[in-house]
Amino acid sequence: MYHGILPIYKERGLTSHDVVFKLRKILKTKKIGHTGTLDPEVDGVLPVCIGSATKVSDYIMEMGKSYRATVTIGMSTTTEDQTGEIIDKQVISAGTLSEQEVDEALKHFRGKIEQVPPMYSSVKVNGRKLYEYARNGETVERPVRQVYIKGIKRVSELHYEDDLCYFSLDITCGKGTYIRTLATDIGKILGLPAHMSKLTRLASGGFTLDDAKRLEDVKEHIEHDSLQDALYPIEYGVKGLPHIIITNELMKKQIKNGQKFKRDLFKEEISETVVLLDGTTNKVLALYTPHPTQRDEIKPKKVFN
Repeated sequence: MYHGILPIYKERGLTSHDVVFKLRKILKTKKIGHTGTLDPEVDGVLPVCIGSATKVSDYIMEMGKSYRATVTIGMSTTTEDQTGEIIDKQVISAGTLSEQEVDEALKHFRGKIEQVPPMYSSVKVNGRKLYEYARNGETVERPVRQVYIKGIKRVSELHYEDDLCYFSLDITCGKGTYIRTLATDIGKILGLPAHMSKLTRLASGGFTLDDAKRLEDVKEHIEHDSLQDALYPIEYGVKGLPHIIITNELMKKQIKNGQKFKRDLFKEEISETVVLLDGTTNKVLALYTPHPTQRDEIKPKKVFN
């Protein structure tokens, strides 16, 4: 049984579920999960958790993501990307936009911003996913959500072709950000219809494209019995959380048994989820969190045995 984190390069045409399904067959194990869905037409980094590493998938998703997106000005679609039906189109001739105008528009999308998720998305409203309403031709009020854009920068010149304008952006953002919505909102600032016509995830969970392996690479590792060496340890998935080193052997056993502790047993102030690390092996013993009702206690959230 394998345990660890494996950054996969997801090719266009595959769903994230397809990747997990194929890996389950290759590794002959069911305990595999990905860390954030990529649409079929999007390629890029997809961290996958295997075995006990599935317990830290939520924390990997919290680490943020980076993308390269192509924005097309002059056409908007039902899905806000290149797969949808055209709902608005306007001729954009050469020189309609300047690079300065685009760069000024991008300034509206730095830091905390509000987004309305697209109708063709998995966001739930009244227990149903938005795309279920959209496929039935129904409309529903969508919740406004706050997302965080750490960085957004134009990385290409403006390119005019077929009465449309194209340019590429590099975006670093937090969890839950819809890049296709970002593209359409940039168009709104410019007063023009727009959509996202191409997207690659450059990084996720601290992994980059250089780290990511193709499914064929994984098969080769299996053939050479070297996959475990290619996996990142569970500890990598919680590196963004505060750590407490445990050296007392009795306490290590109590932690593994899921025992609660008084806060004053620790020198550190515990106000959020913390990682308790074995001082001898540097392996994760457990994740602990403040007790919801007993303010002087911490309780186990996930235990690793």
